[in-house]
Amino acid sequence: MGKILCYIYDGMADFEISLLLHRLKNTGKKEIISISENLESVYAQSGLHYIPDMAIDEVNCFDDVEALIIPGGPINNEQNSICPIALKMIENNRLVAVICFGPQFLGRAGILDLYKYTTSCSSEKIKSLGYKDPYNRINYVESRTVVDRNLITAKGYAFVDFAMQVCDYLNIFENEEQKYDQLGRVKE
Repeated sequence: MGKILCYIYDGMADFEISLLLHRLKNTGKKEIISISENLESVYAQSGLHYIPDMAIDEVNCFDDVEALIIPGGPINNEQNSICPIALKMIENNRLVAVICFGPQFLGRAGILDLYKYTTSCSSEKIKSLGYKDPYNRINYVESRTVVDRNLITAKGYAFVDFAMQVCDYLNIFENEEQKYDQLGRVKE
């Protein structure tokens, strides 16, 4: 193992996953593979452009993939190509880690019918946008982060907590001291 898939798409909130990906690559020595609908440049909320490593339809082997990371981004009920991969990861007991508005993809994949989760996206926000609500609100938990089996979700502002939860799940740090040092957190 050692590969981490990261879904990138137009409008993604790249800041929400930057710390996490940095720790996975540098401390955890994981190979980060960015995937998207195609190999065209993706324009993130930061203004940066990202070039995917692989198109989603090219992902066919999950044997050495440990996790799928999905950042937040705009609600788009037509954007569903990542849903089958997220479902396959969940079914194969691999980690799926999603932040902010990202759980929308899990909702459309049916995953949120079976898992507790959190999101920054309220039902009021969905209603104001005029979209169909992709979230199963019955399993929603009001929390900075939620870990339910092999699913980790977080609010967008909790990106440091999110990074810590994912790194803990994947046993990235050798000890508690390294964890707090690497993530810049003060041990309570």
